[in-house]
Amino acid sequence: MKKNRIYIIAMLALSLASCSKELDKVNINPNATENAQPDYLLTGAIKNTVDAYWGVTNNMNSSLLFAQHWAKVQYTEEDRFIFSNSSFVSLWSVGYSQSINAFDKIIEIGNTTSNPNYKGVALTLRSWVFLLLTDAYGDIPYSQAGKLNEFITPTYDKQKDVYFGLLEDLKTAKTTLDPAGKAIAGDLIYNGNIDRWKKLANSLRLKIALRIADKEPAKAKQVLDEIKADGDLYLNDNTAIAQLVYQLSPQQNPIGAQFENRDDYRISKTIVTKLFSLNDPRLAIYASKTQIATPAEYVGLPNGLTNSEASIIGFAKTSKPGAYFLLPQAPAVIFSYAEVLFGRAEAAARGFTTENAADLYQQAIRASLKQYNVSDAVATTYLGQASVQYDAANYKKSIGEQKWIALFGQGLEAWTERRRLDYPQLTASVNTVLDGKIPVRFIYPGTEQSLNGQSYKNAVANQGVDLLTTKLWFDAY
Repeated sequence: MKKNRIYIIAMLALSLASCSKELDKVNINPNATENAQPDYLLTGAIKNTVDAYWGVTNNMNSSLLFAQHWAKVQYTEEDRFIFSNSSFVSLWSVGYSQSINAFDKIIEIGNTTSNPNYKGVALTLRSWVFLLLTDAYGDIPYSQAGKLNEFITPTYDKQKDVYFGLLEDLKTAKTTLDPAGKAIAGDLIYNGNIDRWKKLANSLRLKIALRIADKEPAKAKQVLDEIKADGDLYLNDNTAIAQLVYQLSPQQNPIGAQFENRDDYRISKTIVTKLFSLNDPRLAIYASKTQIATPAEYVGLPNGLTNSEASIIGFAKTSKPGAYFLLPQAPAVIFSYAEVLFGRAEAAARGFTTENAADLYQQAIRASLKQYNVSDAVATTYLGQASVQYDAANYKKSIGEQKWIALFGQGLEAWTERRRLDYPQLTASVNTVLDGKIPVRFIYPGTEQSLNGQSYKNAVANQGVDLLTTKLWFDAY
């Protein structure tokens, strides 16, 4: 009951924080506190943001399909890339109206109450939200975002400028965070462990450095050199994974909640085939056995089926996602230790650092396996296969394919990494509507055209036509 009460209060606090000053002056509740509580705001903002990140619209019904982790077994329109400018409103509206506004308020409170740790945590999370937005849409409001009293129609910053700005924001966050400073409350991710927040801020800097690596390699190396000078403070083991561990209903994992009432999704044939070919022990974790016994036990569904094709194949002889992901308390992973290690391996392969790329690649796979409690002995056997060995001559293929496997369930991240590294090489169904192409961005919400029209037009003029197939700045190849 206490946890539910905190969520309810946090939701109310978030709604109050999002009001403009003019409305606040008119609509004053004499019986309510005038000062938002940072712990309640932080709890609510984390929960709202992670729900959007891990939930139906931005994960199950789009990016998990684009990455071919999941497929649709009924109502297959999204798996055939049939979308409109009303399809991708959720990430935008939650990101701007709720998350960024709330984190800005927490930053303000951190400043006024002389508690820099609230500011550092909020700035780290705010940067993550902006990263999700620009990775998905490209050019976005950034420098003027959240400043409603100054900018009712904020301009769109170029994606390069957003990435560069976030690198500075995260550098500030890392410097601001002080493990010896005042404690914070309401932290659903690290329970107030500021040392881990510092590591997460640097890990996000590593991620962004690799985002820009194909376009701005000198800047990417500069960022990594700065982090090294600070002592290489990255997430350093599986206990430090940034994740939200959900509770029982009504605060359950959005994936589990969806499967309580609907049955629209199956694991994709693409990833099942890959896991079978590698004798990968994660197959039994990522996929459930078929309801009706089949020789293979785990059967993936092809992506991009028509509704009639999916109906013929049916529900009982194809695999749902694994039981681990359907549990109410299943965690929503924001940033794993395995992802950090894959990033460090790639940085070494690119010559940005002097670390051993092959060794880090193996460590990354071990970390991913350990994340799902696969034993060290099984991991050693897996890594001993020729098909899993690191290929220095094509590091993008080795890292790209294994990172794609490790990111299972993290649709937005898996989709972005596949666009960036171009591995694994996926094939679109003949039933899709994009002439054999897989979406490489989200369409801007239609409300932007009506409410922020000139900024929207400027963004399209700079970036390209507002289509699913328009490549973003970071997507160089």
